[in-house]
Amino acid sequence: MAKREAKKAKYSKEQLLGFYTTQVRIRAFEEHAAECFTKGMLAGNIHLSIGQEAAEAGAFAAIQPQDYFTSTHRGHGHVIARGGDPKLAMAELFGKRTGYCKGKGGSMHIADMAKMNHLGANGIVGAGQCISAGSALASKIMGDDAVTVGCFGDGSTNEGSFHESLNMAATWKLPMVWFIENNCYGVSTEIHRVTNTPDLATRAAAYNVEYAVVDGTDVIAVHEAMLKAMEHARSGKGPYVVEAKVYRYQGHYCGDPAVYRPKEYMENALANDSIEKTGKLCLAAGATQDELDAIKAAAQAEMDEAVKFADESPYPDPSEVTDDMYSADNERCVAR
Repeated sequence: MAKREAKKAKYSKEQLLGFYTTQVRIRAFEEHAAECFTKGMLAGNIHLSIGQEAAEAGAFAAIQPQDYFTSTHRGHGHVIARGGDPKLAMAELFGKRTGYCKGKGGSMHIADMAKMNHLGANGIVGAGQCISAGSALASKIMGDDAVTVGCFGDGSTNEGSFHESLNMAATWKLPMVWFIENNCYGVSTEIHRVTNTPDLATRAAAYNVEYAVVDGTDVIAVHEAMLKAMEHARSGKGPYVVEAKVYRYQGHYCGDPAVYRPKEYMENALANDSIEKTGKLCLAAGATQDELDAIKAAAQAEMDEAVKFADESPYPDPSEVTDDMYSADNERCVAR
């Protein structure tokens, strides 16, 4: 306990407010997206990360500008935490031309190599793991001093891609960090019904890979674990696995009533709300409630503007349906 308190004490008020701001912005984005979905303003479904904000804020604050990352179907929070533009992200959810993928990717396929080194969200469970390992291999070959962070949930750790990619990364000592956001549910299946280990990151030991398991509602704990993991991978020691235990406030998708979860799940989630916990850290470091309220108000205004931008943006022209879908400048292109 004393060691954990000492770690928290070393963070300044400004640093803690930075964590708090990121968390509040993620939640504000997700709540706005949920409202738009409920009103029928979005095409398709969305998967929200409300409740997982501390894990995302703490992890991405440890990632450097040259680093890469992959994401999942529940990936809006990663975009916000990495410094993405909420307007472009919201426009993508709306299927608008001004979105990150010109409205053709939608919620589960946001990508941006130009400014975020975002290799893409992925609607296929576990598919990003192979991509992140490939990116890490490219970095090792090119010597670009970049680490690739692969973000995924608990359910995908039961996919073969998890074990195959981790084995390869361990064998070749690739600069890769895998970040598991374990909210205990793969759609409606409680993870311990299909997994014989209390923690998921411990599977890394089978490949002689370092790992850590942390409280994902504690932004400092996540950040400290990720700093260690990133340094480990960047220094040539190979991959590292970090598991953050989090809560998913909504069901699998927006509108899922989640009747398969016991009531204790949300009782524990709300009792450990990550934004409230980070807010208390800020207050203890000298911030005022007025400052916290101002951050929340600014986030609400920012996301109001993002929704307005997305709603008023044009849809892609039907004639552009195949634009940007294929690469035509290499001999192995599928578009002949």
